[in-house]
Amino acid sequence: MNAGFQKDVAYFNVKWTMNKPEVPDFLKNIRIVLARPSHPGNIGSAARAMKTMGLSRLYLVDPREFPSAEADTLASGAVDVLRHATVVTSLAEALADVTVAAALTSRKRELTTPLAVPREATPELVARACAGEQVALVFGNETFGLSIEEVELCNRLVTIPGNPDYFSLNLAMAVQVMTYELFSHVGVGVDYLRAEGESATSAEVEGMCGQLDQTMAHIGYYRRRNGERLMRRMRTLFHRAGLLREEVDILRGFLKQVVRAADGDVPPDAA
Repeated sequence: MNAGFQKDVAYFNVKWTMNKPEVPDFLKNIRIVLARPSHPGNIGSAARAMKTMGLSRLYLVDPREFPSAEADTLASGAVDVLRHATVVTSLAEALADVTVAAALTSRKRELTTPLAVPREATPELVARACAGEQVALVFGNETFGLSIEEVELCNRLVTIPGNPDYFSLNLAMAVQVMTYELFSHVGVGVDYLRAEGESATSAEVEGMCGQLDQTMAHIGYYRRRNGERLMRRMRTLFHRAGLLREEVDILRGFLKQVVRAADGDVPPDAA
């Protein structure tokens, strides 16, 4: 794989709206092709896997049963992907305008086509799609996989590694693995899911540690203990913890209540 692709992928621009990222438009240049799928449920589950990772273009090559109520049920919110799916009679038709087609295979092939695992292959696929090229991930029939003739229509081979003694990914699982690896390279982060909060300053943490020191002395915790050594360790602990201001306030309120309870200012049932 060209090392340049690996470097370029890290610089894709991602738009953020109200702290929530938008799926990049270039993912529309990537299609998932299911060749001769025999179970409609797998088609629906594959659509769900696609939409979860920002992909929407599904091509079905000679499906045994489609449309299908079972496919709709297992799509679980991704029925729109099924409604817009393109049904063709041959893989050649599905790949007519594609420049990079990656065939998913779990068998040894007597071919010189480059073979890679998903993490190695996907940076190039994403970069090519970002450049405006049409990219396809091609998955074979659930029982027989891709025929040698179908593999020969592709110019990349990808194998999902697994236990050599028991390797049994179903079709939708394979689609999920590949689409996840693709999505991990588009620059959409998870910062919008992280809880907001202001970090406590060093002075605020130190103030809380001072109150802790006074509280422990007040309740007699230092009896038969080295208070100075103990507080050094407590200070190190709290400075290392990366406390938020709200957390410091909670701890200080708790320490205040401890002193009140120790002085008998809080009834036992309220302490």
